[in-house]
Amino acid sequence: MFGAQKEGMRKALKVYGEVLRLVRRLPQDTRPYYAKYVRENFVNYREVDSDDANALNELFLRAYNHSLWVLNKYSVDESAAEKLKEVCCS
Repeated sequence: MFGAQKEGMRKALKVYGEVLRLVRRLPQDTRPYYAKYVRENFVNYREVDSDDANALNELFLRAYNHSLWVLNKYSVDESAAEKLKEVCCS
């Protein structure tokens, strides 16, 4: 079980890093808001059981879909999220 927990945490950190990289592609005046939003959301979900693969995958997919929505809102090409997609949807 410890290995699954460790893997879930590793994947969560990768998702977090990729989402923050996407924030850098947003207009400069929006970056502080979205960086704070990302950080707060990851902190809010820190209590999710890292052994619960379904819950984690649901959260990762939600992070990916929400990231696409924000990118589209600011007319940033969705292809910027390819690496996030690989991490979230693998």
